[in-house]
Amino acid sequence: METASMQPSELSVRFWGVRGSLPTPGPRTVRVGGNTACVEVTTPTTRLILDAGSGLRALGDELVASGQHQETTLLLSHVHWDHVMGLPFFTPLYMPGAKIRFASGYHGKPLREFLHRQMSAPMFPVDLGQVPSLHEFIELWEGRCTALGDITVEICPLNHPDPVYAFRLTHGDRSIVYATDTEHYACVDPRLLRLARGADLLIYDAQYTPEEYAGQDGPARVGWGHSTFQAGIELCQAAHIPALVLFHHDPRRSDDQVEALVRRARDVFPGTCAAVEGDWIRLPAQLTGQQAA
Repeated sequence: METASMQPSELSVRFWGVRGSLPTPGPRTVRVGGNTACVEVTTPTTRLILDAGSGLRALGDELVASGQHQETTLLLSHVHWDHVMGLPFFTPLYMPGAKIRFASGYHGKPLREFLHRQMSAPMFPVDLGQVPSLHEFIELWEGRCTALGDITVEICPLNHPDPVYAFRLTHGDRSIVYATDTEHYACVDPRLLRLARGADLLIYDAQYTPEEYAGQDGPARVGWGHSTFQAGIELCQAAHIPALVLFHHDPRRSDDQVEALVRRARDVFPGTCAAVEGDWIRLPAQLTGQQAA
């Protein structure tokens, strides 16, 4: 029988923003959600926030209300506007003594420079250098594992205009891969396949339908830096990942249309769902035979 001291820890995912490109509030997006990319990943002792889209505002308010804002780590896939627009409205940024770590791959210049540019006159009335929180910037490198709390982070570059990175987050025997703002072109991206192999869960950019991507429904989207549920399924099958979360929904996609895409995907890959604001995914640690005895 499992004792309290042997209780396995859990890797959990919570979605705060699931749209791509720009926020889309309104009746057509109320079920799936209209905020841009923001995903909270937690263990019992560590919290990582993936991307700082408009969903970051509500997460920051909750952290302050619960007194959990003193130390925060933000992993940024890239610095396009829809993935950083929530940062100026992240309440912990304005809390004296709060420590905020920013981590990402290399973007051609130091990450600090891009974030300071975002929060500077005349684009924003409060300069990032004037807020009372404390900031640390961590550079992540492909092929290197970085420990952030009790989560190990690995990255690889993706196919998108301007630098962008996928993350593999590992805690114990569980791994999550977050790969947004990418496309596979004619085959599964071999770099992403190496990063994702054997993970438990893939959160994947599925902004376009296969027909939209190929130009059968409007202009071709090849080279635009986004992907399809079909490419996500192909990656899951090649990497032996049992669960796929469709993410970065097109801002024009209604709730009903997102749900229709999930049904199409499940016909091929039953382990598919859509990222929905407020939803949790929990990955309990797997017990070994000795632990379960």
